[in-house]
Amino acid sequence: MAETSTTGTRAIEALSLVPKAEGKQSMKDFKSDQEVRWCPGCGDYAILAAVQGFMPELGLAKENIVFVSGIGCSSRFPYYMNTYGMHSIHGRAPAIATGLASSRRDLSVWVVTGDGDALSIGGNHLIHALRRNVNLKILLFNNRIYGLTKGQYSPTSEVGKITKSTPMGSLDAPFNPVSLAIGAEASFVARTVDSDRKHLTEVLRQASAHQGTALIEIYQNCNIFNDGAFDALKDRQQAEEAVIRLEHGKPIRFGSDLAKGVVRDPLTGDLKVVAVTPENEDQVLVHDAHAESPTTAFALSRLADPDTLHRTPIGVLRSVDRPVYDAQMADQLDQAIEQGGKGDLAALLAGGDTWTVVG
Repeated sequence: MAETSTTGTRAIEALSLVPKAEGKQSMKDFKSDQEVRWCPGCGDYAILAAVQGFMPELGLAKENIVFVSGIGCSSRFPYYMNTYGMHSIHGRAPAIATGLASSRRDLSVWVVTGDGDALSIGGNHLIHALRRNVNLKILLFNNRIYGLTKGQYSPTSEVGKITKSTPMGSLDAPFNPVSLAIGAEASFVARTVDSDRKHLTEVLRQASAHQGTALIEIYQNCNIFNDGAFDALKDRQQAEEAVIRLEHGKPIRFGSDLAKGVVRDPLTGDLKVVAVTPENEDQVLVHDAHAESPTTAFALSRLADPDTLHRTPIGVLRSVDRPVYDAQMADQLDQAIEQGGKGDLAALLAGGDTWTVVG
Protein backbone atom coordinates (compact mmCIF):
# COMPACT_ATOMS: atom_id res chain seq x y z
CA MET A 1 0.00 0.00 0.00
CA ALA A 2 1.43 3.37 -0.99
CA GLU A 3 1.97 5.89 1.78
CA THR A 4 1.48 9.58 1.06
CA SER A 5 1.61 11.15 4.51
CA THR A 6 4.80 12.52 6.02
CA THR A 7 4.56 9.96 8.80
CA GLY A 8 4.08 7.14 6.31
CA THR A 9 7.04 8.32 4.26
CA ARG A 10 9.19 8.43 7.38
CA ALA A 11 8.13 4.89 8.27
CA ILE A 12 9.18 3.62 4.85
CA GLU A 13 12.42 5.58 4.96
CA ALA A 14 13.26 4.06 8.36
CA LEU A 15 14.62 0.97 6.60
CA SER A 16 17.26 3.10 4.90
CA LEU A 17 18.27 4.93 8.08
CA VAL A 18 20.27 1.97 9.38
CA PRO A 19 23.72 1.90 7.72
CA LYS A 20 24.39 -0.98 5.36
CA ALA A 21 27.16 -3.48 5.91
CA GLU A 22 30.36 -3.20 3.93
CA GLY A 23 30.79 -6.41 2.01
CA LYS A 24 28.94 -9.70 2.25
CA GLN A 25 28.16 -11.08 5.70
CA SER A 26 27.78 -14.64 6.91
CA MET A 27 26.40 -16.39 9.97
CA LYS A 28 29.92 -16.44 11.41
CA ASP A 29 29.97 -12.62 11.49
CA PHE A 30 27.12 -12.63 14.01
CA LYS A 31 28.59 -15.21 16.39
CA SER A 32 30.26 -13.64 19.42
CA ASP A 33 33.30 -15.04 21.20
CA GLN A 34 31.26 -15.84 24.32
CA GLU A 35 30.67 -19.41 25.43
CA VAL A 36 26.99 -20.26 25.00
CA ARG A 37 25.69 -21.33 28.39
CA TRP A 38 22.32 -22.98 28.11
CA CYS A 39 21.43 -26.48 29.17
CA PRO A 40 22.32 -29.06 26.50
CA GLY A 41 19.27 -29.63 24.33
CA CYS A 42 17.61 -26.30 25.17
CA GLY A 43 15.46 -24.85 22.40
CA ASP A 44 17.29 -21.55 22.76
CA TYR A 45 20.20 -23.00 20.75
CA ALA A 46 17.95 -23.52 17.73
CA ILE A 47 16.56 -19.99 17.95
CA LEU A 48 20.04 -18.49 18.31
CA ALA A 49 21.28 -20.38 15.25
CA ALA A 50 18.24 -19.28 13.23
CA VAL A 51 18.70 -15.62 14.17
CA GLN A 52 22.46 -15.68 13.52
CA GLY A 53 21.81 -17.34 10.18
CA PHE A 54 19.14 -14.82 9.24
CA MET A 55 20.93 -11.60 10.21
CA PRO A 56 23.15 -11.48 7.10
CA GLU A 57 19.98 -11.22 4.99
CA LEU A 58 19.32 -7.78 6.46
CA GLY A 59 22.58 -6.49 5.02
CA LEU A 60 22.89 -4.06 7.93
CA ALA A 61 26.07 -2.98 9.68
CA LYS A 62 26.21 -5.17 12.78
CA GLU A 63 27.41 -2.14 14.76
CA ASN A 64 23.95 -0.66 14.18
CA ILE A 65 22.01 -3.70 15.37
CA VAL A 66 21.09 -3.92 19.05
CA PHE A 67 19.62 -6.79 21.07
CA VAL A 68 18.00 -5.80 24.37
CA SER A 69 16.94 -8.47 26.85
CA GLY A 70 15.43 -8.66 30.32
CA ILE A 71 16.08 -11.46 32.81
CA GLY A 72 15.76 -15.19 32.20
CA CYS A 73 17.43 -17.96 30.23
CA SER A 74 16.48 -16.32 26.92
CA SER A 75 17.90 -13.02 28.11
CA ARG A 76 21.48 -14.26 27.77
CA PHE A 77 20.92 -13.85 24.05
CA PRO A 78 22.77 -10.49 23.60
CA TYR A 79 26.03 -12.06 24.83
CA TYR A 80 25.99 -14.51 21.94
CA MET A 81 25.27 -12.01 19.16
CA ASN A 82 28.24 -10.14 17.69
CA THR A 83 26.25 -6.89 17.73
CA TYR A 84 25.62 -4.29 20.36
CA GLY A 85 23.39 -5.49 23.17
CA MET A 86 22.10 -4.90 26.66
CA HIS A 87 21.19 -7.42 29.33
CA SER A 88 18.76 -5.16 31.15
CA ILE A 89 16.29 -5.32 34.04
CA HIS A 90 13.61 -7.90 34.68
CA GLY A 91 10.61 -7.13 32.49
CA ARG A 92 11.91 -3.73 31.36
CA ALA A 93 13.46 -4.65 28.01
CA PRO A 94 10.56 -3.17 25.94
CA ALA A 95 10.79 0.13 27.84
CA ILE A 96 14.57 0.40 27.35
CA ALA A 97 14.28 -0.62 23.71
CA THR A 98 11.54 1.99 23.19
CA GLY A 99 13.84 4.76 24.34
CA LEU A 100 16.66 3.46 22.18
CA ALA A 101 14.59 3.03 19.03
CA SER A 102 12.93 6.43 19.46
CA SER A 103 16.16 8.36 19.99
CA ARG A 104 18.42 6.42 17.60
CA ARG A 105 16.54 5.71 14.41
CA ASP A 106 19.79 4.61 12.78
CA LEU A 107 19.60 1.40 14.82
CA SER A 108 17.79 -1.87 14.21
CA VAL A 109 16.47 -2.73 17.69
CA TRP A 110 15.47 -6.25 18.74
CA VAL A 111 14.04 -7.37 22.07
CA VAL A 112 14.58 -10.90 23.42
CA THR A 113 12.36 -11.92 26.32
CA GLY A 114 10.61 -14.93 27.85
CA ASP A 115 7.09 -15.74 28.96
CA GLY A 116 7.89 -14.92 32.58
CA ASP A 117 9.98 -11.83 31.86
CA ALA A 118 7.51 -10.35 29.34
CA LEU A 119 4.14 -11.37 30.75
CA SER A 120 4.59 -11.21 34.52
CA ILE A 121 6.72 -8.35 35.83
CA GLY A 122 7.07 -6.97 32.30
CA GLY A 123 3.46 -7.21 31.17
CA ASN A 124 2.76 -3.51 31.46
CA HIS A 125 5.85 -2.55 29.46
CA LEU A 126 5.05 -5.08 26.74
CA ILE A 127 1.49 -3.94 26.06
CA HIS A 128 2.47 -0.27 25.91
CA ALA A 129 5.28 -0.96 23.44
CA LEU A 130 2.75 -2.82 21.29
CA ARG A 131 0.09 -0.12 21.40
CA ARG A 132 2.61 2.65 20.68
CA ASN A 133 3.91 0.76 17.65
CA VAL A 134 7.55 1.60 18.22
CA ASN A 135 9.88 0.32 15.51
CA LEU A 136 11.22 -2.77 17.28
CA LYS A 137 11.08 -6.52 16.90
CA ILE A 138 10.17 -8.56 19.98
CA LEU A 139 11.10 -12.25 20.18
CA LEU A 140 9.09 -13.81 23.00
CA PHE A 141 10.47 -17.24 23.92
CA ASN A 142 7.59 -19.20 25.46
CA ASN A 143 8.49 -22.43 27.26
CA ARG A 144 5.52 -22.21 29.68
CA ILE A 145 7.79 -22.40 32.73
CA TYR A 146 10.33 -20.39 34.71
CA GLY A 147 13.60 -22.01 33.68
CA LEU A 148 16.28 -19.76 35.15
CA THR A 149 14.79 -19.94 38.67
CA LYS A 150 14.41 -23.72 38.40
CA GLY A 151 10.93 -24.66 37.39
CA GLN A 152 8.15 -22.53 38.88
CA TYR A 153 4.93 -22.11 36.88
CA SER A 154 4.80 -19.09 34.57
CA PRO A 155 2.03 -16.85 33.19
CA THR A 156 1.62 -19.25 30.24
CA SER A 157 1.59 -22.52 32.21
CA GLU A 158 -1.59 -24.52 31.80
CA VAL A 159 -4.18 -24.79 34.58
CA GLY A 160 -3.30 -27.68 36.87
CA LYS A 161 0.43 -27.47 36.12
CA ILE A 162 2.34 -29.13 38.96
CA THR A 163 5.61 -27.33 39.68
CA LYS A 164 7.78 -26.49 42.69
CA SER A 165 5.64 -23.42 43.33
CA THR A 166 2.31 -25.17 42.60
CA PRO A 167 2.62 -28.67 44.10
CA MET A 168 -1.16 -29.15 43.95
CA GLY A 169 -1.49 -27.69 40.46
CA SER A 170 -1.68 -24.13 39.18
CA LEU A 171 -4.98 -22.32 39.63
CA ASP A 172 -4.08 -19.44 37.29
CA ALA A 173 -5.65 -19.16 33.85
CA PRO A 174 -2.73 -18.77 31.42
CA PHE A 175 -2.09 -15.86 29.10
CA ASN A 176 -2.30 -16.46 25.38
CA PRO A 177 0.54 -14.13 24.25
CA VAL A 178 -0.77 -13.84 20.69
CA SER A 179 -4.27 -12.96 21.88
CA LEU A 180 -2.80 -10.43 24.30
CA ALA A 181 -0.76 -8.78 21.55
CA ILE A 182 -3.71 -8.55 19.17
CA GLY A 183 -5.85 -7.12 21.97
CA ALA A 184 -3.19 -4.45 22.53
CA GLU A 185 -3.55 -3.43 18.85
CA ALA A 186 -0.14 -4.77 17.83
CA SER A 187 0.46 -4.16 14.14
CA PHE A 188 2.40 -7.40 13.58
CA VAL A 189 1.77 -10.64 15.47
CA ALA A 190 3.14 -14.07 14.64
CA ARG A 191 3.85 -17.46 16.19
CA THR A 192 6.45 -20.06 15.30
CA VAL A 193 8.33 -23.03 16.80
CA ASP A 194 12.00 -23.28 17.80
CA SER A 195 12.70 -26.54 15.95
CA ASP A 196 11.16 -25.46 12.62
CA ARG A 197 14.06 -23.38 11.35
CA LYS A 198 12.58 -22.77 7.90
CA HIS A 199 9.33 -21.45 9.32
CA LEU A 200 11.09 -19.46 12.05
CA THR A 201 13.36 -17.80 9.49
CA GLU A 202 10.44 -16.88 7.25
CA VAL A 203 8.60 -15.27 10.15
CA LEU A 204 11.77 -13.35 11.11
CA ARG A 205 12.01 -12.20 7.50
CA GLN A 206 8.48 -10.81 7.50
CA ALA A 207 8.88 -9.21 10.93
CA SER A 208 12.09 -7.44 9.96
CA ALA A 209 10.41 -5.89 6.92
CA HIS A 210 7.53 -4.60 9.04
CA GLN A 211 7.53 -0.98 10.17
CA GLY A 212 6.44 -0.74 13.78
CA THR A 213 6.41 -3.24 16.62
CA ALA A 214 6.54 -6.86 15.53
CA LEU A 215 5.91 -9.54 18.15
CA ILE A 216 6.89 -13.13 17.46
CA GLU A 217 5.92 -15.77 19.99
CA ILE A 218 8.35 -18.69 19.69
CA TYR A 219 7.36 -21.97 21.31
CA GLN A 220 10.62 -23.08 22.92
CA ASN A 221 11.31 -26.36 24.64
CA CYS A 222 12.80 -26.37 28.14
CA ASN A 223 14.11 -29.93 28.29
CA ILE A 224 14.99 -29.67 31.99
CA PHE A 225 11.84 -28.29 33.63
CA ASN A 226 9.11 -28.66 30.99
CA ASP A 227 10.34 -31.16 28.45
CA GLY A 228 7.94 -32.17 25.71
CA ALA A 229 5.52 -29.28 26.27
CA PHE A 230 5.18 -28.82 22.51
CA ASP A 231 5.51 -32.39 21.30
CA ALA A 232 2.06 -32.25 19.74
CA LEU A 233 3.34 -29.53 17.40
CA LYS A 234 6.71 -31.14 16.68
CA ASP A 235 5.99 -34.83 16.14
CA ARG A 236 5.37 -35.18 12.41
CA GLN A 237 2.32 -37.38 12.75
CA GLN A 238 0.70 -35.39 15.56
CA ALA A 239 1.56 -32.02 14.05
CA GLU A 240 -0.32 -32.79 10.87
CA GLU A 241 -3.53 -32.82 12.89
CA ALA A 242 -2.59 -30.20 15.50
CA VAL A 243 -0.94 -27.36 13.57
CA ILE A 244 -2.78 -24.83 11.44
CA ARG A 245 -0.24 -23.20 9.13
CA LEU A 246 -1.41 -19.72 8.21
CA GLU A 247 -0.47 -18.21 4.86
CA HIS A 248 -1.86 -14.90 3.70
CA GLY A 249 -4.31 -15.30 0.82
CA LYS A 250 -4.70 -19.05 1.22
CA PRO A 251 -7.62 -21.09 2.64
CA ILE A 252 -7.15 -22.05 6.29
CA ARG A 253 -6.98 -25.83 6.00
CA PHE A 254 -4.94 -28.45 7.82
CA GLY A 255 -4.84 -32.13 8.73
CA SER A 256 -4.22 -35.20 6.65
CA ASP A 257 -4.89 -34.29 2.99
CA LEU A 258 -6.04 -30.87 4.27
CA ALA A 259 -9.30 -32.52 5.28
CA LYS A 260 -10.06 -29.97 8.00
CA GLY A 261 -10.87 -26.31 7.58
CA VAL A 262 -11.72 -23.23 9.61
CA VAL A 263 -15.12 -21.64 9.01
CA ARG A 264 -17.21 -18.99 10.68
CA ASP A 265 -20.26 -20.21 12.57
CA PRO A 266 -23.24 -18.40 11.00
CA LEU A 267 -25.14 -18.37 14.31
CA THR A 268 -22.46 -17.18 16.77
CA GLY A 269 -19.88 -15.60 14.46
CA ASP A 270 -17.17 -17.66 16.18
CA LEU A 271 -14.60 -19.66 14.25
CA LYS A 272 -14.75 -23.43 14.30
CA VAL A 273 -13.01 -26.40 12.72
CA VAL A 274 -15.02 -28.63 10.37
CA ALA A 275 -14.39 -31.57 8.10
CA VAL A 276 -14.18 -30.09 4.60
CA THR A 277 -16.74 -31.42 2.13
CA PRO A 278 -17.73 -30.32 -1.38
CA GLU A 279 -20.78 -28.69 0.21
CA ASN A 280 -18.89 -26.48 2.66
CA GLU A 281 -15.54 -26.00 0.89
CA ASP A 282 -16.47 -22.49 -0.24
CA GLN A 283 -17.11 -21.52 3.40
CA VAL A 284 -13.52 -22.14 4.48
CA LEU A 285 -11.92 -18.86 5.49
CA VAL A 286 -9.13 -17.39 3.39
CA HIS A 287 -6.45 -15.97 5.67
CA ASP A 288 -6.13 -12.19 5.49
CA ALA A 289 -3.21 -11.08 7.66
CA HIS A 290 -3.66 -7.52 6.44
CA ALA A 291 -7.32 -7.10 7.47
CA GLU A 292 -7.81 -3.74 9.16
CA SER A 293 -10.04 -5.23 11.84
CA PRO A 294 -8.25 -7.51 14.35
CA THR A 295 -11.45 -9.50 14.97
CA THR A 296 -10.66 -12.56 12.86
CA ALA A 297 -6.99 -12.63 13.87
CA PHE A 298 -8.07 -12.64 17.51
CA ALA A 299 -10.59 -15.41 16.87
CA LEU A 300 -7.86 -17.47 15.18
CA SER A 301 -5.62 -17.00 18.21
CA ARG A 302 -8.33 -18.53 20.41
CA LEU A 303 -8.66 -21.76 18.42
CA ALA A 304 -5.82 -23.57 20.14
CA ASP A 305 -6.68 -25.82 23.05
CA PRO A 306 -4.46 -24.56 25.93
CA ASP A 307 -3.94 -28.08 27.29
CA THR A 308 -3.43 -30.25 24.20
CA LEU A 309 -2.36 -27.44 21.80
CA HIS A 310 -4.53 -29.00 19.10
CA ARG A 311 -5.66 -26.49 16.44
CA THR A 312 -2.68 -24.21 17.10
CA PRO A 313 -2.22 -21.55 14.38
CA ILE A 314 1.38 -20.73 13.48
CA GLY A 315 2.57 -18.08 11.06
CA VAL A 316 1.70 -14.41 10.75
CA LEU A 317 -1.72 -13.79 12.26
CA ARG A 318 -1.72 -10.02 11.70
CA SER A 319 0.41 -7.56 9.72
CA VAL A 320 -1.09 -4.11 9.18
CA ASP A 321 0.17 -0.61 8.50
CA ARG A 322 -0.17 1.80 11.38
CA PRO A 323 1.62 5.09 12.24
CA VAL A 324 5.03 4.37 13.73
CA TYR A 325 5.73 6.04 17.07
CA ASP A 326 9.34 7.04 16.51
CA ALA A 327 8.55 8.41 13.04
CA GLN A 328 5.74 10.53 14.48
CA MET A 329 7.99 11.75 17.28
CA ALA A 330 10.65 12.76 14.74
CA ASP A 331 7.97 14.69 12.83
CA GLN A 332 7.02 16.61 15.97
CA LEU A 333 10.64 17.49 16.68
CA ASP A 334 11.14 18.69 13.10
CA GLN A 335 7.98 20.76 13.34
CA ALA A 336 9.12 22.36 16.58
CA ILE A 337 12.48 23.28 15.03
CA GLU A 338 10.79 24.69 11.92
CA GLN A 339 8.65 26.90 14.14
CA GLY A 340 11.77 28.30 15.77
CA GLY A 341 11.26 26.53 19.05
CA LYS A 342 14.21 26.29 21.41
CA GLY A 343 14.20 24.09 24.47
CA ASP A 344 14.68 25.80 27.82
CA LEU A 345 14.56 23.32 30.70
CA ALA A 346 14.82 26.03 33.40
CA ALA A 347 11.89 27.93 31.90
CA LEU A 348 9.88 24.72 31.68
CA LEU A 349 10.47 23.88 35.34
CA ALA A 350 9.70 27.41 36.52
CA GLY A 351 6.82 28.05 34.17
CA GLY A 352 3.18 28.31 35.22
CA ASP A 353 2.22 27.98 38.87
CA THR A 354 5.19 27.54 41.19
CA TRP A 355 5.24 26.81 44.89
CA THR A 356 7.88 27.58 47.47
CA VAL A 357 8.09 25.09 50.31
CA VAL A 358 9.67 26.33 53.53
CA GLY A 359 10.44 24.42 56.66
